[in-house]
Amino acid sequence: MTSNSPLQRLHEKREASLIGGGQKRIDAQHKKGKLTARERIALFVDEGSFVELDRFVTHRCHDFGMQDQQILGDGVVTGHARVDGRPVYLFSQDFTVFGGSLSETHAEKICKVMDAAMKVGVPLIGLNDSGGARIQEGVKSLGGYAEIFWRNTQASGVIPQISAIVGPCAGGAVYSPAITDFVCMVEGTSYMHITGPDVVKTVTHEEVTSEDLGGASTHAGTSGVAHFTSPDGRAQMALLRGLLSYLPLNNAESPPFVPTDDPADRCDLELDTLVPEDPQKPYDMHGVIERVIDEGSWLEVHQAYAQNILCGFARLGGHSVGVVANQPAVLAGCLDIDASVKAGRFIRFCDAFNIPIVTFEDVPGFLPGTAQEHGGIIRHGAKLLYAYCEATVPKLTVITRKAYGGAYDVMGSKHIRADLNLAWPGAMVAVMGAAGATKIIHRREIMAADDPATAEAEHTASYEERFNNPYMAAARGFIDDVIEAHKTRPQLIRALELFKTKHEDRPTRKHGNIPL
Repeated sequence: MTSNSPLQRLHEKREASLIGGGQKRIDAQHKKGKLTARERIALFVDEGSFVELDRFVTHRCHDFGMQDQQILGDGVVTGHARVDGRPVYLFSQDFTVFGGSLSETHAEKICKVMDAAMKVGVPLIGLNDSGGARIQEGVKSLGGYAEIFWRNTQASGVIPQISAIVGPCAGGAVYSPAITDFVCMVEGTSYMHITGPDVVKTVTHEEVTSEDLGGASTHAGTSGVAHFTSPDGRAQMALLRGLLSYLPLNNAESPPFVPTDDPADRCDLELDTLVPEDPQKPYDMHGVIERVIDEGSWLEVHQAYAQNILCGFARLGGHSVGVVANQPAVLAGCLDIDASVKAGRFIRFCDAFNIPIVTFEDVPGFLPGTAQEHGGIIRHGAKLLYAYCEATVPKLTVITRKAYGGAYDVMGSKHIRADLNLAWPGAMVAVMGAAGATKIIHRREIMAADDPATAEAEHTASYEERFNNPYMAAARGFIDDVIEAHKTRPQLIRALELFKTKHEDRPTRKHGNIPL
């Protein structure tokens, strides 16, 4: 084979495409504690399954001397692969090439795999490590972003879209991940923000670092932009693989079934005593969830955000489910603005991708206060209500303790078409707690009594006896059954098997108008 043969030329170009911006920049990437674009792909996909596309693409810019800086691949590695034997399309931005900046051709490569993912009906994974738009290309770069945004929107609810933020993601670049279903960030090395610290300082005179402005902890715990965080790139790729294991390839398929050794008829007697007898005492709802689901199957979403409600994926008898649960250990499990938005979006994702919704309810109501009212708790709380009402997947609800007021209606009640509603023996289904109800209903009698304190206690006890139990709701069919807590797992698994063939029609319409 001669040195100038076509085959030799192919091999040389392939080798050149593998090193991106060169070894010096790869070393700089490693020095920052970051993986390269190709290293991330190798960790994420099944070994040997990645098929690269467009490795020889170069940019078309001839301004600012760019014509002399042609690097194969143009800063993004694209293609398809398998994860646990299931197909995905993906792109991985290469920070060693022009800082991973997005050019016209860079965008075209991403758009090509987005179109292919939609055509084939498989998930799209984006590994984002980019300084933003390539300034040398001006509006052509901005047009590339818009083309990506449009495709993200068309793919929403059709195929799962997951964004891993593995480095910088700034300016217009943040809106593609924001449209996707899940955003995963790396602690200490990734950040997202519309404008950087320098612009913030110029405009608002605030001194802030990129980490404080848009780091993983900020977006995971304060803004809610990030659904997951990982300590490093390797852990992030493992997390992505785990997340995909709960999801179907597209909205026309069911989630994958994963056989389990955890018996379907397992009864955990600790559930019978987990909820305190005193309704004012908190407990950790994680303890309920983990005793009911298949062992080791809990993957919490938005773990650090709006912790008064829990959302996550799990398996019940091998079936993938989305779990939504009030958390009595935080704000007594009240629903507030952030919790409503968090759970509402999670429910809509599950409904879009045929994942049944299991609700564990212990809610005293919506969080009161001027901050909540002025912040729009009515509008935001309506998002959660809308999501539950809109969902047509199997909806199973277990009332573990409190189910008060409008929050009872919202949290997967029979009235908004839940398929199975169960209550534990200590459940309290009422407009409000006994003490508050007594003060309203019997105010005059208490004030007129010789011993108001005794009169109030007697009326409170009477109210509790009559209303603070699950039996009035059960008498009207609002609760299908009152069960011993330890029987929750077999009951839910049996229901999931039954409702696999559930079908619900909805009115013909272009789309609803959720109260955004």
